[in-house]
Parts: sequence; C-alpha cells; structure tokens
Amino acid sequence: MIFTFCFLLSPKTGNRKPEVVPNPKMTLPILLFSLVAALFPSAAGAAEPFANPQPGRIFKFPADHGAHPDFKTEWWYWVGHLKSPEGEAFGYQITFFRTALRRPDPRARSAWSLNTVYFAHLAVTDPARGRFRLREKVGRGALGLSGATADRLQVWIDDWQARQAGEGFHLQAGDQGLGLDLVLTPLKPPALHGEGGFSPKAAHNEAASYYYSIPRLDSLGHLFLDGRTLEVSGAGWMDHEFFSSSMAPGQVGWDWFAIQLEDGEEVMLYLLRLRDGSLDPASAGTLVDHQGQTRHLKLADFQVKASGVWKSPHSGAEYPAGWQVLIPGAGLELTLTPTLADQEIRAGVPARVTYWEGQVQVQGRAGPRPLNGMGYVELTGYAGAMEGRF
Repeated sequence: MIFTFCFLLSPKTGNRKPEVVPNPKMTLPILLFSLVAALFPSAAGAAEPFANPQPGRIFKFPADHGAHPDFKTEWWYWVGHLKSPEGEAFGYQITFFRTALRRPDPRARSAWSLNTVYFAHLAVTDPARGRFRLREKVGRGALGLSGATADRLQVWIDDWQARQAGEGFHLQAGDQGLGLDLVLTPLKPPALHGEGGFSPKAAHNEAASYYYSIPRLDSLGHLFLDGRTLEVSGAGWMDHEFFSSSMAPGQVGWDWFAIQLEDGEEVMLYLLRLRDGSLDPASAGTLVDHQGQTRHLKLADFQVKASGVWKSPHSGAEYPAGWQVLIPGAGLELTLTPTLADQEIRAGVPARVTYWEGQVQVQGRAGPRPLNGMGYVELTGYAGAMEGRF
C-alpha cells in the first residue's frame, strides 16, 4: 500500500450505498496537537529533523515489523479475502497509521508527553448483500492509550491491536456490530520492493519510503457482523511502509494494486499520478514467484488501462472503474473487476481523507493458460489531491 492502493459496475451492486459509522470524537488534546502540527510545524516539531530513507538498509525480521519512530509516517496494512463454512465471502481492510508530531525526545519523562497520533481504518466488503462498512479509531500516543513498539510488531489504539503471534500476526479490531479477530500466518517471506526495500516515489525528487509486503498469509479466525460471529478462513496480504516524505511536488495521488493469483504468484503495482494527468516515471511494481523470489518492475514493464468510470454519490469524486493489466515479460494479461462498486472510504479526523479501497476479482491468463485470482485496489487523490499530505 502506498498510502495504506477496479471495477465494472454491476446492476445488483452499483447503486448500493456503504454504511459508514462516524468515528468517535477526538479528544481536545489530540485536536489541538493536530492543529498545531498542521499550522505551525516548527512549533510542533523538535529541532532534530526526521530521518529520510536511503538505499542500502538491511532489514531484520521480525524486528522491522515494529515501529520506526525516527520517521514521520508509518502504516501497517492488511487486506484479505475470507469465507465462512457456509460459503459466505467477504473482503476486509485494516490499517494502523502512525503520524509523528515531532521526533521522540529521550529526555521526556512525563507520561503525558505527546509526540505521536495513531488512527486506524477497518472496512468490510460484503458483496452478496451489497454492503460496505467502515469503522475508525483514533488515539494519542501518551499514557499508554495508543502506541507501537520498536522491537516487534505491537501497535494498538485502545482495544484495537495488531501484534506479533509467533511467526505471524494477530489482528483484533471493531466490535460485535462490525469487527474481526484473525490470526495470519505468512506463507512467504517479506518481499522487499524497489531497491532492496528502498522505494523511490519520484523521478526528480528525494521522496521515498522503506516498503515491503508479505504477499500471502493464511488467515483464520472470526468476523463479527450485526451481532453474528462467523468462523472464517482465507488469504491475506500485509504491507508495511515508513517514511518522512513520500510524495513530490506535482503528484496528486496514486493507484495501487495487490493481486494474488491462484497459481501462487503475486503482483504489486503502483501508479503515481501527476497534476497534468501523466504518470511519474518512478511508478513501479513487483512480481513475486511461487518461492517468494521478487522481480522489480519499472513503469515500462507493465501497462494498466482503466475500462470505465464510477462517480461517488457521496463525495462526487470520479474513480477509474475496472482495469486491464498487462505485464508482457511475465506473459500476464489480467482483468480486474470490483466485487462491489461503492467501496469508498470517507475518513474523519485526524486524516480527513476520502479514497477508494476495494476488493476485486481477477480473471485472465498467463500465456495460453487461464488464470484467476483476487486482489485489492487503492485509489487516492480523486476526491482531492494528496499533494502536501505525505
């Protein structure tokens, strides 16, 4: 996921509206610190600047699943496809965001010291019922109310959490109305994107991130919907990204694709869109083979063409709707179609961002061989430019 990111409209789902539960009101301290950070960066930040990603980092797992407080922004992102024993199918997204107001001060001893704000999005797609629902959570990184550890994965906001569980992860979020409790077990090692995990985000700028994925996770647990508890299993995808500036001037947003093919391979692509409608040459991707070996893709190595447009009845934004993805060097020709048209997220404070994050079905071929799969797509910058946010 570049932020933590297709579809043909279906007559059964195209006009359904998502159910969005407003996020809890921010506490006054969070709101004040967010305003200070946005309006007076020098006042909110310490004298020591945030770190910037550089080539040559040596990743160490599982420690690097944890937090990296020297960088301003970080997210842990999971999407997946779940089924119940009765055959009900769902998609889900859960993302924990860490945004720093200033670098941590090792001299600060007060438990009230606030240098970080955390927020999270939980979304569930229920294609059979034409429903898309969202929960949000916000917390301040003080008094232990929210936080993230630096030596292992453990990020939490109140009772929402993602933590290391052996070689895998345990996710808990939401409530009995909409929630999940999943254990995810990696089936492949982390896939480092870009140059060994160093992911440039602009051709003529220093914007970059450290970025890796675990592109296939066995998933087992429970999904909570309207008071029902469903046993579910399926496949998941994890993204982890941290940076201090990942967007260059003139970039308005990105289209991101995470594709899991039934033959055991995966594809990650991102398109960085410029203000004039063209693509930044830094747009890139990664192929992951059956054994987890990666192959870096430059923009010239693949093509993505939208096949339609969907206009949100909520935000008025127009999003691409459906894609043809071609990767000639791998013999891949894929068609991506959403399981539900309206999977738009309209987040409240502190993010105040609207984007499309949705489950897609994948059909196509690898050479002469038919090939299907599932995926997730993220579209940002269509309901307002992301420029200046990251």
